[in-house]
Amino acid sequence: MDLYKMGLWQIFIAGGPVMWPILLCSIFALAIALEKFWHLHQIRIDTQEFLNKILEKMKHHQVKEALEICDTTKSPISNILKAGILKYDRPRPQIKEAIEDASLSEIPKIEKNLTALATIAHVSPLLGLLGTVTGMVRAFQTIQAKATSFHPVSPGDLAGGIWEALLTTVAGLIVAIPAFVAYNYLVSRINYFILEMEKAATELVNFLTE
Repeated sequence: MDLYKMGLWQIFIAGGPVMWPILLCSIFALAIALEKFWHLHQIRIDTQEFLNKILEKMKHHQVKEALEICDTTKSPISNILKAGILKYDRPRPQIKEAIEDASLSEIPKIEKNLTALATIAHVSPLLGLLGTVTGMVRAFQTIQAKATSFHPVSPGDLAGGIWEALLTTVAGLIVAIPAFVAYNYLVSRINYFILEMEKAATELVNFLTE
């Protein structure tokens, strides 16, 4: 049987029952990756420009206007800076504490589902290996059954079972590699975003406590 002439459904069925959890992993990984890309796109802003607007308002003691800018900007950075602005007349430790409390609420939202994506990237190859092992077991069971019934065992009996078993390893890697790449890319984007938030928060604290 030529693999390149088989349809996707034929290949899927040939891989055995372990192909089903691998398929579920691929669906979840794609859904998580798309959701995270969309979320990061939605909350992305020009941090320095936004901060400059806030500082300009605070220079003229326009606290209400600065808070309005934060309310109209849908981004974790705006929520964090808003927490600091609300404490603008308090000592530095209280301002920092308010910003840190807001960060503890906002950062988990940004990192949501990343762990699940990493888990899928690690589990998919293991599921592929599991499918290969169970497929090999079935192949050798077939050979044993033929041998005990005094039927000749051909190399095709072994080879056919093995290549079908290896399909699950291929499928697991096909899911794992893009998931792992997407995970690392998203982690780098999120880390950069968090760094931008920390810089903006530090500048605001320094400005308010000068």
